[in-house]
Amino acid sequence: MTDDDTIVVIGAGITGLTAAHTLSAQGRRVTLLDAADRVGGRILSSPFAGHMVDCGADAFLARVPDAVELCRELGLDHLLTSPASSSAHVWTAGALRRLPAGLVLGVPTDLEALGDSGIISADGLARAAEDLDRTEWPEGEPGPDPEGADDRSVGDLVRSRLGDEVFERLVAPLLSGVNAGDADVLSLATGAAQLAAAARREPSLIRSLRQQQEAARASGADPQAPVFAGLPGGTQMLTDTLRAELERRGGDLRLGVAATGLRHEGHRWMIDTTEGTLPAAAVVLALPAAPSARLLAPHAPEGAAELARLEYASVAMITLAVRRADLACDLDGSGFLVALTDRLPALTACSWASSKWAHLADPDIAVLRVSAGRHGDTAALALDDTALTEAIAADLTTTMGLDGPLLEVRITRWDDALPQFRPGHLGRVRALRAELDAGPPGLVVAGAAHDGLGIPSCVRQARNAVQHLAEQGF
Repeated sequence: MTDDDTIVVIGAGITGLTAAHTLSAQGRRVTLLDAADRVGGRILSSPFAGHMVDCGADAFLARVPDAVELCRELGLDHLLTSPASSSAHVWTAGALRRLPAGLVLGVPTDLEALGDSGIISADGLARAAEDLDRTEWPEGEPGPDPEGADDRSVGDLVRSRLGDEVFERLVAPLLSGVNAGDADVLSLATGAAQLAAAARREPSLIRSLRQQQEAARASGADPQAPVFAGLPGGTQMLTDTLRAELERRGGDLRLGVAATGLRHEGHRWMIDTTEGTLPAAAVVLALPAAPSARLLAPHAPEGAAELARLEYASVAMITLAVRRADLACDLDGSGFLVALTDRLPALTACSWASSKWAHLADPDIAVLRVSAGRHGDTAALALDDTALTEAIAADLTTTMGLDGPLLEVRITRWDDALPQFRPGHLGRVRALRAELDAGPPGLVVAGAAHDGLGIPSCVRQARNAVQHLAEQGF
């Protein structure tokens, strides 16, 4: 093979690493670039309180096969572990209240359990129950088509079907915890595809979700199967193993090298970088929206302009170690979310890591992973580390009765970390890809800015990008 056979992958997060790994496993010559000095992007694990504790995502969906299959391919599947507790709480009406059974992305399917939870009022419960009496779709529905061409927001759907309380105390906290955004303007097709499918199937959202659950049981799916999976050495085990496999196969990894331009000459792509120009047969672009849009602008100006408008949320992950004896609540769950109706000064969610994961369990010390910041609300993020720590400690006193010192603190700030998907997002992504396909072959895009968040989604997009190149003859 010559340099003309090389496929260059730009971006060494989970998407780019998976694409490079897949290509190298096929015997392709691969060069992987990243402007950072490490691989993994937003995936990072480091020592804390005697354990390896994630600084970002600590789990991925296990019922979506892509990430689990990648772990199996890398020989990591025997290490996969599931959360020790599947229950969680929400902070509302001055207390931590356990989430009821039967929720689907926060939408209740068991109204009796919802009523017993104390999370919503009697009026809110009655409003949700009205959904069961619905025999016709509201005007303008059924909802978005499978491809998202007629997309709408999660808030628009859930508020209209089940009322404001279900949305504000259950659905919004859960989905906002995923993307640190505003579920009132979150694309239903991109951010809650399961709800989108249910909304198309039945006038009653609750009935439709119950049918989904019944169909899953009828198919033999184990209702007790873990929803999430993690790795005891932290999620970075996955990205580190991908890097090691790429290097073992002779892949060319170049860190601290930024792509500054991209052009097509003859039968080759030419990538201008901070270290010179690289020729490539094809390019996989696996970057966040802004740098990706800059590289794409000469080749897909309309799609690049839309991509450049994609907004991001910045967040901070504050990891704390405290004495269990200094907490007024039992850590009998995986953590808690915060209802829109009961916002706190800094804290948006708290994971009880040492209860959630058996490998972090300690009889005396609790490890907490606290999130701060959301799209449109950066007040907590504007605080320096000392003030942010104090604000989080105050919120933990309010919610968990913390009455004691913080034994260890680690603050990880993730600037522009989480894309904010607005209605119509998937249609805009399809238009971008169509625009690229109309030009010179061998340029594909993948990653969280395109088809959605989460490790399984990024793995799937990487595989699809490689497949698309193969279909183009690369």
